[in-house]
Amino acid sequence: MNEKLSLTELQLIIKDSLYLALPGLYWVAAEISEIKENYNGHCYLELVEKHPDEVSIRSRVKAVVWSSRYRFIKSFFENSAGESLREGLRILIRVKIEYHEIYGLSLVINDIDPAFTIGEVALKRQQILKRLGEEGVITMNRDLEFPILPQRIAVISSANAAGYTDFMNHLKGNSFGYVFYTSLFETPMQGKEMESGIINAMERISVHPGEFDLAVIIRGGGSQTDLSWFDNYNVAFYVTQFPIPVITGIGHDKDLSVTDIVAHKSLKTPTAVADFLIECMISAENNLMDLGSEIADKSRLMIEVSKRRIETARSRILPVARNLLLIYRNTINRKKEILESHAKNSLGLLINRVAGFENSLKILDPANVLKRGYSITSINGKIVKECNVLKKDDIIDTRFSDGSINSKVL
Repeated sequence: MNEKLSLTELQLIIKDSLYLALPGLYWVAAEISEIKENYNGHCYLELVEKHPDEVSIRSRVKAVVWSSRYRFIKSFFENSAGESLREGLRILIRVKIEYHEIYGLSLVINDIDPAFTIGEVALKRQQILKRLGEEGVITMNRDLEFPILPQRIAVISSANAAGYTDFMNHLKGNSFGYVFYTSLFETPMQGKEMESGIINAMERISVHPGEFDLAVIIRGGGSQTDLSWFDNYNVAFYVTQFPIPVITGIGHDKDLSVTDIVAHKSLKTPTAVADFLIECMISAENNLMDLGSEIADKSRLMIEVSKRRIETARSRILPVARNLLLIYRNTINRKKEILESHAKNSLGLLINRVAGFENSLKILDPANVLKRGYSITSINGKIVKECNVLKKDDIIDTRFSDGSINSKVL
């Protein structure tokens, strides 16, 4: 072929060929990769099909829903599926193939089957739950022991969310005066950044698990689409591995997300979470009151029993004590008599001995000795006991009972 075609002519041939080969409408299943509405009300999408690994893209095409049709399709789909069209959602669309010389190949969407999406969402949820079940982690957070006094709360939410404000106002303004200590770990609660944001917040909390009694994941009200962001394997897995109980209150009325299912407890709204925590404190206070009453009752019973035992012991001990006292008194009296008798005998013996000593002393008294005819000789004041101590011309003194004389030794 030597015929030369302009680019426009080639484009027109492609266009005509496509229209001839694919003239009708086709039902196509695809995933929304990008979606945006322009100021004219037209909706522009990028559709993809992924490989089984759910990561790499197998095919990609642009699509459009013109404003005249988009208003009806969007309203019908959201009312039927409970979802809004968003990135990451798999849809079944009825399309016409269109080719434009400048914009290339695209699909013009004529209709969307909400039943397909409902089934896809449910299937995805079941697949995630099945995987968590096979990994043996689906009940790990629910199996954690719930704190008796849940006062230290780690809050995962957006600071600007109305649900967070409602939660804090309800919790702090409780009429019972209970004190709660909260720390906000801020993160987006929908969209692509939600997964990484929640995981990052949970990682920051888990670094210091001893500082918190539990964690709550809360957001304000929203569409069913917002709830679908919580049908996420990675977020759910992190919840199952979390070291403290997790409570969810993400503003849904009907279905439970996967995150709700694996959490320790799921409640509908942030306010319901606050009510639950307040109820926990009321229950703890009532339990303490009941325990106090039970302790008081048991203490009174123990005291009464002890009193009865003491009274019984007293009634038994008194006669025994009286008998023992009488026995000991008689014994003491007998011993007293024996002791008095021994004391008198010992005293008599001592008196006799003293009298004997007194007589001996009287007999040995020098005055009495002299009266019996004896004399005492001394020299220089020393008594002479032997004669050989005397020398010639010594002057000696001799003492008699009635006087004394001096003599000279010849």
